[in-house]
Amino acid sequence: MQYTKAATALAKLREFVRTGELAVGDRLPPERVLAQQFSCSRETLRRAILVLEQENEIWRHVGQGTFYGPRPATALLRESLTVQATSVQELVQARYLIEPVVAAEAARRATALDIAKLNECIAVGRDGPDRFECQKADDIFHQTIATVARNPFLSSILTFLSEARRRSSWQSQWDRTYRHIGIKEFKGQHSDQHQRIVDAIERQDPKAAEAEMRIHLEAIIEALQLAPGSPQFSNSG
Repeated sequence: MQYTKAATALAKLREFVRTGELAVGDRLPPERVLAQQFSCSRETLRRAILVLEQENEIWRHVGQGTFYGPRPATALLRESLTVQATSVQELVQARYLIEPVVAAEAARRATALDIAKLNECIAVGRDGPDRFECQKADDIFHQTIATVARNPFLSSILTFLSEARRRSSWQSQWDRTYRHIGIKEFKGQHSDQHQRIVDAIERQDPKAAEAEMRIHLEAIIEALQLAPGSPQFSNSG
């Protein structure tokens, strides 16, 4: 009976991706939706997904979903870079080199709606009830600036950096840093720095946006240095 259910789910999934309206790169519906559509459990559905993934018909990205078509070369590159980039220091240095330029570009392209979204991100950060929510708000703020810059390539790089910092070997360092910063400092000084970045973007002042982002990242580097068990950082560049 279990084998029959699995075979049926696989057949339905195969038919769905091959005869549906999906284009290469399109995201499949969420697992709960597909499981309900195929009348199977999510566990059974995942077995079917694994089979098609092995056949290179679909591919999965943790946290983003399942996509139609073969895994793109860029995904393999991201995985390779994650393996090669071995320290928090390298990650922060990459952000220090890239994000100020992205903030400057955001200042050139931001609309009134973009500014409203960024200010909303700051408000969420100021109201964060705990360390986890503060980290999440910080991550969303920086990714939103990348979106405002309207350069998909730069946005993809910053998304990769955001995902890379969640590596288990690095996350502990970020956790120690946020414990060291403390919730009050994050909701105060940290969010004030975010506000100055957004104010510069709203004024359409690329130089100021770049400078304020650099100041903010220097504060992050300092916090990482002061946190227990941290390596030494260089913000050269």
